[in-house]
Amino acid sequence: MGTSSNTKRKRTQRDYTMGFKLQIVMAVEKGDMTYKQVQNIYCIQG
Repeated sequence: MGTSSNTKRKRTQRDYTMGFKLQIVMAVEKGDMTYKQVQNIYCIQG
């Protein structure tokens, strides 16, 4: 007799630090990586 409020759901989103986000954005803007490469390397959702 479990209710849905007792079950844990896995999050599909991650919380990233601002520093990490800025690092990724700068790499893409400089042309070091494409956004697809960033997604594959860092396992980031599109």
